[in-house]
Amino acid sequence: MAAAAGGRKQEWLALFGPDAVIEDPVGPSMLDPEGKGHRGPDGIERFWDENIARVRKFHFRVSDSFANGPACANVVTITATLDGETTMTIDCLTVYTVDDDGLITSFRAHWEPDRVMATLNSP
Repeated sequence: MAAAAGGRKQEWLALFGPDAVIEDPVGPSMLDPEGKGHRGPDGIERFWDENIARVRKFHFRVSDSFANGPACANVVTITATLDGETTMTIDCLTVYTVDDDGLITSFRAHWEPDRVMATLNSP
């Protein structure tokens, strides 16, 4: 979260293992029409460039977290400020899985695009 909020692309990319997959959101969406996820270094970098880099400012609020073994599920509210003062709020459940070296192998974010779009606020 800190790397994304700080716009630190290389630091964020270094958190993922070579075979990692991002499903954000899980299933087909405007961010992933086939719902197959963003896979490997190239797919994950493309996800950054097409999605994270477009956000001017992030605010993350983790209201609960459940860690067990190599996985952690977080209940999160993300406020994203886009251009100017346009914001959107993403209420979601994120599930991270890591390998023995602590690198992320899977990141799955469960949220509903229609609910997020309904929060879009342009001043």
